[in-house]
Amino acid sequence: MNLELSGRAAVVTGGTSGIGLSAVRRLLDEGMSVAFCARDKTRVDAVTQELARSAGDRVLGVVADVLDVAALHAFRAEVEARFGRVDVLVHNAGRSRMAGFDGVSDADWTEEFELKFFGLLRPTRAFLPLLRKSDAASMVYVSSLLAKQPERRLIATSAARGGALNLAKSMSFEFAPAIRVNSILLGVIDTGQWEARFAARRAEGEAIDHDSYIAELAQERGIPLGRIGRPEEVAAAIAFLASPLCGFMTGSVIEISGGFSHYV
Repeated sequence: MNLELSGRAAVVTGGTSGIGLSAVRRLLDEGMSVAFCARDKTRVDAVTQELARSAGDRVLGVVADVLDVAALHAFRAEVEARFGRVDVLVHNAGRSRMAGFDGVSDADWTEEFELKFFGLLRPTRAFLPLLRKSDAASMVYVSSLLAKQPERRLIATSAARGGALNLAKSMSFEFAPAIRVNSILLGVIDTGQWEARFAARRAEGEAIDHDSYIAELAQERGIPLGRIGRPEEVAAAIAFLASPLCGFMTGSVIEISGGFSHYV
């Protein structure tokens, strides 16, 4: 299917691993020019060099933190100088805080809410001037099922995700009809976060192979499809929502969880 993205430009935050990197690859495959950012310069440089072998100057990697206003404005300037436009902004940067109520300090709460809210607000503010010039502007907010289905062991992240999803919905009203804003809620996806936890268990001496670890995750969480998701499956949904073919979709929420959610 032709998603009508060729010749357009996208920005992806948190684009050096997992879902972000898969999104960058998919959007490049669709013929887009893609800029991405992350905090680790070594990783940004390595991914840029790898992707440039096939994408050439259609890919741009920049070191920037989504909470750093000055860095984001410098990022926007580089994108504008290279591509001259932005049609799609993918909000992907983020992490989870594994703790229950007693394990979250006031400083932890503040950090979690700052990342989830300002990690969405600040890139939006930085790239709004370019998005408003597009004839088919779209933002995609990559979030989690925690926004609607909280977990006790992730209390701070659940609360912050719920508020940020509300913010994304509000922006869909605020920016219409010029910019569409849609969200994706993820269940368990096979990303670097889960790989790190697998590595930690192995480092502690636990004799578990990767396939068994993944099967265990799916069984523990009661995922109806019997496995966890793949980053490229999320990337396909991101490309779909970014496409002008979805021109009548805004404020929508798509769940990618293998049927894991319990809400209607």
